[in-house]
Amino acid sequence: MVVILSSAPSQSDLISARRTALKPRQNRWLLVDTYMLRLLAKPLMVSLAVVMAALLLERLVRLFELLAERGGGAGMVFAMAANLIPHYLGLALPAAFCFSMLSVILRMCAENEMDALEGSGLSIQRIAVPFIGVGVVLALISVTLFGYVQPYSRYAFSAIKHALINSPWDAQVIPGTFIDTGNGLRLSALEVGPEGRKLSSVFVFQITPDESGEKTVETAITAKTGELIAHKEAGKLVLSLKDGITMPTSDAGGTTALAFGSLDISQGYSADAPLFRPRGLSEREMTLDELWNEAALPGPEDRRARLKSEFHARLVRGLSLIFLPLLAIPMGLSAKRTPRWESIALTGVIIIAYHQSIQLLEGFGDLQLINPGPALWGLGAGFGLFCSWLFFFTKGQGQGMPLRHVYKFFDYAAGKIKGLIPKRFRAEKTGQTL
Repeated sequence: MVVILSSAPSQSDLISARRTALKPRQNRWLLVDTYMLRLLAKPLMVSLAVVMAALLLERLVRLFELLAERGGGAGMVFAMAANLIPHYLGLALPAAFCFSMLSVILRMCAENEMDALEGSGLSIQRIAVPFIGVGVVLALISVTLFGYVQPYSRYAFSAIKHALINSPWDAQVIPGTFIDTGNGLRLSALEVGPEGRKLSSVFVFQITPDESGEKTVETAITAKTGELIAHKEAGKLVLSLKDGITMPTSDAGGTTALAFGSLDISQGYSADAPLFRPRGLSEREMTLDELWNEAALPGPEDRRARLKSEFHARLVRGLSLIFLPLLAIPMGLSAKRTPRWESIALTGVIIIAYHQSIQLLEGFGDLQLINPGPALWGLGAGFGLFCSWLFFFTKGQGQGMPLRHVYKFFDYAAGKIKGLIPKRFRAEKTGQTL
């Protein structure tokens, strides 16, 4: 007789067996998470690029118009546009992230990939884990942009714009263009030499105070030739005119023409732009730490109210990205049994309404009509609770959709609108004959 003795498995053997059993499931989850992130990456990058390009191109047009008016190098325009990137990125990130997730879910539902995932035992909440992780990362990035990057980039943009607007005149004339040299003197010439200072067919309009200092005298001057001489060290600009006529206007409105062989007009000239103000005079140019510390100091109540509103609005706006997956995923799943446009339209309305509500409460806080802290955080908490309710009560594709009554109303309204269209017109549009 053979006796086989067996001992009870040890605790280490049980742990090893459990790990072996869980490993295939963990690998499956890792593959699903990686696949979902790969699907999200492309639409997110494309939507961000499109939105950023549209916003920057619109602003570049206005900046080049300013450049044409004031003069200066194109490099200043591109430097200002570069400093606008953090601002526009913060604005575009929530919408791009939300609609990218929505497009991924809509695609997976249309191609029955979501059916396969649910059939394999993955819940909607588990499928959403990689999206929620991306939302947390983007929320931290958004808070960093709003709280610490934008204040410096906004100030740099304002500083470059100030330098462009207030850049000193280089004492050169463009043919056929009126140049405001300052101190009430405007200058134009039909022909200008290569260096921009030898002038022909010159016209000058000058406004100077009279002897009493209470009134001004307007003088029009024409000359055959002229020359601009800039003495930068002495801070003086001299316009030397030859063979011309000066026509001052008297108090009674009369004009006297006086011919001259040579006339010099001198005025102050500076080649240095005025200094720009220091950073921090505007609450939008202050970091989160500076806003918090400044608001705690004694000072005017309206100033402290603006600081508090700016501080809380930035945090609420940035941290709201955490809840966007909880909104986009149920909206995308609902499209399994409803038209896609309904989910996209409703999502857009919710995002826009939430953004406008933050701006509205921030404005009320600036005016000291409300306490901005509780109001803004209450709005953020309400948005988070709404998204969480929508997410956790959505059981599957088109099942248990909390907003199903809203979609039924959309279908009802669309049917009523369609019924108002004459049958003949509908037949013509579809190419049918009655």
